[in-house]
Amino acid sequence: MKKRSSILSLAFSSLLAAAMIAGCGTGSQPQAGAGQEQPAGQGQAGEKKTLVMATSADYKPYEFHDLTSGKDEIVGFDIDIANYIAKELGYEIQITDMNFDGLVPALQANRADFVMAGMTPTPEREKNVDFSAIYYDAKNTIVSRKESNLTKPEQLAGKKIAVQLGSIQEEAAQELAKTVQGLQVTSLNKLGEIVEEVKTGRVDAAIIEDTVAKGFVQSNPGLQFTTIETNETNGAAIAFPKGSPHVEKFNEVIKKMQENGEMDKLIQKWFAQ
Repeated sequence: MKKRSSILSLAFSSLLAAAMIAGCGTGSQPQAGAGQEQPAGQGQAGEKKTLVMATSADYKPYEFHDLTSGKDEIVGFDIDIANYIAKELGYEIQITDMNFDGLVPALQANRADFVMAGMTPTPEREKNVDFSAIYYDAKNTIVSRKESNLTKPEQLAGKKIAVQLGSIQEEAAQELAKTVQGLQVTSLNKLGEIVEEVKTGRVDAAIIEDTVAKGFVQSNPGLQFTTIETNETNGAAIAFPKGSPHVEKFNEVIKKMQENGEMDKLIQKWFAQ
């Protein structure tokens, strides 16, 4: 009797479930299940739009980890620009920190909607990603110990220098090695490591962007930096996946920031000290 009641109950439950499914089947949309990864920039229905920004947060003052508040926050010039643009366009920003040489691959694999990392557009990079307008110009410098007397590219003959892997400075150093005899180039992931290599004498010098070099030298009185004079600039721009629909709208906000004084305000905030 107990067994029969269970069978009848199961049959009734099955019919009821089928009726409920039939009643609400049309018009419903499939939801991402647990563990299913959504493409960068897409959230659940009803959520505010979110864009994933990839960066390499070891590039002060562009982006770096700040612990002064008691928690680990990524702050900097690029972060302020990104937040301003996001607010203007109605987005929220999710920041992902990674090694610099992984940024372009992250865009190509659709793991990020855009990259801000003081990145300079180059012909090689432009083959793989799209860029915004330039939002800030900078120059390369030679960072060395004060007693080394290494302030000019020709003085690096027979010397060992360090640069950041995947950076415009790495490309500049490789070009320099073609004309400066005996110049050895070592590429490392993090700028902190590079500066430490210079301080300890494991390399003779480093090539680092001027605004970033200035911050490291201020924190390390035994170091100096000298600008490498050239007609070229290392302008920073925002990188996007090829064919991204965000480029034009980002450019509109960058132009607005340059015209309304907001960009100058942020430059003063992060670079004037």
